[in-house]
Amino acid sequence: MENNRKLLFFDIDKTLLTPYPWTVPDSAKQALKEARYNGHLLFINSGRTYTMIPEIIKEMGFDGYVCGCGSQIYMNEELLFSSSIPNPLCRKTTELLRECRIPAFFERPDKILYDSSSCAVPETVQKLKAEVIVEDLALYPPETYNHFTFDKFLAFPSADSDMETFRKFTDEHFLCFIHEDKAWELTQKNLSKATGIRFLADRLGVPVKDTYAFGDSTNDLLMLQFAGNSIAMGNSDPLILPHCTYQTTNIEDNGIANALKHFHLI
Repeated sequence: MENNRKLLFFDIDKTLLTPYPWTVPDSAKQALKEARYNGHLLFINSGRTYTMIPEIIKEMGFDGYVCGCGSQIYMNEELLFSSSIPNPLCRKTTELLRECRIPAFFERPDKILYDSSSCAVPETVQKLKAEVIVEDLALYPPETYNHFTFDKFLAFPSADSDMETFRKFTDEHFLCFIHEDKAWELTQKNLSKATGIRFLADRLGVPVKDTYAFGDSTNDLLMLQFAGNSIAMGNSDPLILPHCTYQTTNIEDNGIANALKHFHLI
């Protein structure tokens, strides 16, 4: 069976999780269980850092996680790879966000950071306080401020923001994905969901042609372009469709099960 083993990589939101109230359909749970029984390895491949992975996903028994757009890679509960943005760049980013009047929050594997000295605190931060550890970096003493790091961040520019200045800075140092709600997702320039697939395929000795990526939005595009087989969910952003091998149905309409059956993985 190991000779036929495939590596399957899944985005979370609208790929495994339905829209609010965020559930994983029974058809998806059963299909993933069958895929594992058939010898395939299943991984989450998400922009979320590990602390942001919902418990409903962790309870499903995935073989590993590519988190933070490739900045942390786990398998069988072991951390295999980790990369953080160096402190000088973290400090420069934080300070320029203040100058450009752009609220943001910063993601680490173990916690979320925000900056109360910025022009505003994103509304999301208040919601996150009930779910994960959240710290205000504006309260850090100098010894902590001069050593803190994060792996990626989300920025929320408004009409009052100096977007031109900040965009020039981000284009030099980060990859930028602009979401439907106009939030900017900034990740490390040399890492992505695609580099996570490459890392695990190399480590496990599996050819890229035997990798499968499942996603729905433009921040999945790099992994969809890289994987040997790429699956767009039924409700996907039309921009990703030309880059996908196959489009399945919506997650609520047996989308995961239908895709796995199409590729004879179950």
